[in-house]
Amino acid sequence: MRIARFAIAGEVGYGVVGSAQPDGVAAATGLDGLVVGELTGHPFGIGEDSIKFSGARFPLADVRLLAPVLPSKVVAIGKNYADHAREMGGEPPAEPVIFLKPSTSVAGPGDPIVRPVQLSERTDFEGELAVVIGRLCRDVPPERVPEVIFGYTCANDVTARDLQARDGQWARAKGFDTFCPLGPWIETDLDPADLALTTQVNGIVRQSSRTSLLLHDVTALVSYVSAVMTLLPGDVLLTGTPSGVGALQDGDEVSVTIEGIGTLSNRVINHD
Repeated sequence: MRIARFAIAGEVGYGVVGSAQPDGVAAATGLDGLVVGELTGHPFGIGEDSIKFSGARFPLADVRLLAPVLPSKVVAIGKNYADHAREMGGEPPAEPVIFLKPSTSVAGPGDPIVRPVQLSERTDFEGELAVVIGRLCRDVPPERVPEVIFGYTCANDVTARDLQARDGQWARAKGFDTFCPLGPWIETDLDPADLALTTQVNGIVRQSSRTSLLLHDVTALVSYVSAVMTLLPGDVLLTGTPSGVGALQDGDEVSVTIEGIGTLSNRVINHD
């Protein structure tokens, strides 16, 4: 099931994206003639069998897709692909490297990525698989991790690379507004073990990898992070980026595509 957050006629809601069915409900099948079947309330903290539809549905082309979730926090993992760790000049870490991105860094599909050109000379893309947490949890054992995952979406862990090197820590470099695009929706029915991940800039492939190459997989990451901090419904966990990261320029179009989810695209602009 594809769960989207969307705006239409000044109203914001959640819905299921899919092809129109005779009963008027949007089912998550097909790519043509997509509609959004509006949900009543929000989908977090309830099972899929408890999701209720309002009866309203809209052509996908008529709505504006928003960031599919507004998390209390974005927990990110650094150097979780061996090839990326080495391209950054280091060896793969023995344990996951955790850092935080503020909730104000979240942007949606089609929103601009704003380069802070007055403060930084290099803004990089980092395509990633994102995990969306579905229920409050702490100290989750590996065998129970599937119970706390709501679904998966595409992410771009945008980074001011020169500030990252200068500061010696990552809060400023990864915390600017618009530096965490998410979308286009949350896919709830997905096995994350071996998905193709591709990042393109202006239609040219810059990253191409598979989630099977993660040093620490989704199960290990959720269990590890939840031993450190309580995770709330809607929180997002970024699982790391593969090699091929690079700089973005004003006017670039960057797209992150993950098998089984879809494509997250954003245009880059300079801060005025």
